[in-house]
Amino acid sequence: GDHRDLHLSIRRQRQMCIRDSYKKMLKSVVKKGFGGCPHDCPDTCSMIYEIKDNKLISVTGNKDHAYTRGGLCVKVKDFDKKHYHPDRLLYPLKRVGAKGEKKFERIKWSEAIKTITDKWKEIIKEYGPQAIIPYSYLGNQGLVHGLNGADAFFNKMGATVCERTFCGEGSCTAYLSTVGPTAGLDVESYIHSKYIVIWACNSVSTNLHHWAVIKDAKKKGAKVVVIDSYKSRTAKAADWHISPKPGTDGALAMGVINSIIEQGLVDNEYVKNYTNGFDELRNHAKSKTPEWASKITGIKAEDIKKLAFELATVQPAGIRMGVALERHYGGGQTIRAVTCIPALTGAWRHVGGGITQFPVWEHPYKFDVICRPDLIPENTRVINALQIGRALLGETHSDIPIKSMMCWNANPVTQSPETEKIVKGLKREDLFLVSAEHFISDTASYADIVLPAAMGAELEDMILSWGHLYLTYNEKCLDPPGEALPNNKIFQKLAESMGYKEEQFKWSDSECLENYVDWSAPASKGITLDYLRKNGYARLNVGTKDDRCPHKEGNFATEDGKCNFIIKNAKNFVAGPFRQMYEGNQPGEPLPELPDYVPPAESPNTNPELAKKYPLNIISPKSHAFLNSQYANMDSKMKVQGEQFVIINKIDANTRGIEDGENVKVYNDRGDFHGNARISEDVAPGIVVATLGYWRQKSKTGTVNSISSGLLADMGNAPTFSDNLVEVEKAS
Repeated sequence: GDHRDLHLSIRRQRQMCIRDSYKKMLKSVVKKGFGGCPHDCPDTCSMIYEIKDNKLISVTGNKDHAYTRGGLCVKVKDFDKKHYHPDRLLYPLKRVGAKGEKKFERIKWSEAIKTITDKWKEIIKEYGPQAIIPYSYLGNQGLVHGLNGADAFFNKMGATVCERTFCGEGSCTAYLSTVGPTAGLDVESYIHSKYIVIWACNSVSTNLHHWAVIKDAKKKGAKVVVIDSYKSRTAKAADWHISPKPGTDGALAMGVINSIIEQGLVDNEYVKNYTNGFDELRNHAKSKTPEWASKITGIKAEDIKKLAFELATVQPAGIRMGVALERHYGGGQTIRAVTCIPALTGAWRHVGGGITQFPVWEHPYKFDVICRPDLIPENTRVINALQIGRALLGETHSDIPIKSMMCWNANPVTQSPETEKIVKGLKREDLFLVSAEHFISDTASYADIVLPAAMGAELEDMILSWGHLYLTYNEKCLDPPGEALPNNKIFQKLAESMGYKEEQFKWSDSECLENYVDWSAPASKGITLDYLRKNGYARLNVGTKDDRCPHKEGNFATEDGKCNFIIKNAKNFVAGPFRQMYEGNQPGEPLPELPDYVPPAESPNTNPELAKKYPLNIISPKSHAFLNSQYANMDSKMKVQGEQFVIINKIDANTRGIEDGENVKVYNDRGDFHGNARISEDVAPGIVVATLGYWRQKSKTGTVNSISSGLLADMGNAPTFSDNLVEVEKAS
């Protein structure tokens, strides 16, 4: 009997050991989930999260995705490391030091929410809700937790509307007025293009997966032309680099239009059947000769004629417009001129022919539900995010002071123009600043209350895709560390504390996605949220890369289905040339009927007196290893990107006694920043290049946007980041 009891005991122990071992094994099994890159990028990569022991251990590209092909850029290939960065915010904080000192102490969520909403109720009682302004952008592109995720909340409050026109609004105004809300040329269809023009886009650094398609087309014999004011990574890889002076692309486009017409290269049948206003455009463009354009752009007239000839005769010809094309005072008219070219040449007849702006126009997102513009009280004022520094200092809209700002998914101290004004405004002791963040960013360092936000694998969302024709799902795979919360949950807590009763403020992330997408739209046919949960992504039903030819017979998304060379009775967002303040809620002035060249605001030709003082044009493209200002606090990305640099031509360097590698100061009346000089032929004389994204707290002085103007462009209140004059000297 003793032996039998001992045997049974041993069996039970073995079973328990096996069960415990199995439990441990299950715990250590790597689980996989679908992700979507949340960053402000046209590629919106489909990703795979790998989770072990409730920890994100790796992030890889989804190899099944036909467009992103399993590749990730240098910014996010180690996305998991950002989740566990030692500086990540884990708990709510309140400021205990001076603004900007980064001295905070931990508090409970209940105290944080009560502090915020008590202060807001106090401000609303004394000054009204418009004394509060929200500030966000595309630090997260999710439909739920991203750009527009809190619009409904602040619209319900009646807060000042913050007009976010950092990227594309001038381009959109111009593009939509010409061809309407069409996705145009599918980025994947460039595989069929024989002539490809990349206009003001550094694809290698900022649109990597489209560059992969272009490389494949190049192997098949396509010619690749890059039009950019400096020799970017993409320009160096092209067959032909055309380098106009900054802000003069509109003159180049008008010269091309003139040359196409004068060389008899117009597709007359296409123009007759599917366009409006050709006779007016032809008469208008008669004086815009290649010789005229050459004097403005610095490009040889023969090269302009050659570009026009090849664009018209080598078909299919595709044009990929970059965001940078709008970033000067005449950017809107530049986009209009470029958008007219494919209809003149009949490129739209072919798969792989036409033009690409933002494919998002055919995505079935329900922005009216997401944003709830119906909740905005009548006569609510509008302040443009590009001029937030002026607003904080009371230089605009002084009738109602800004007494509180909440910032999330954005870092205006590095990314907005006129940085010095922003910093001065954020230092105001009477400004109550709330920041929902992952780190103590430059902006969060001035906050009174800091809220820890979830990221990536810690939340459910669908990531907006503004650069391709796929819906991209992001699965919640693990809980956020510490007490971090997803943005949607943060605003639910705030809504409850403010007493807002709308059901929308109680929706789960899943309920938001069910309501934020038009699942009944033709483009969504066969796609459901459950399908996305199982597959991670889905291509919209808008044709395939091999057959999509949306405007072969016109069918533009305009009132009469035609491309508008001429537009009538269209109104702009803003009134008056070079206007520097937008009051909001006004009809604006009529847009010009025909495309044209509008000179930059700051250049030797348009402002010679300013150019005597500040003779150099500065271009501030995005960095290779940062995404806007994200990752600039990570040592691994800094090793790839390097310290802030300033590319300068040898002639300009010699004139100023600057040696390669020396620390230099770049400045104008708005501010200054320092960087290491890189003497290079990649820029022409009279131009300097300094990429943006570096954090102010890690820099010797300011950052690139310290010198940027808050001037709004000619259309859509777009920015003028590439329309600034500076001087460069050795740093003392």
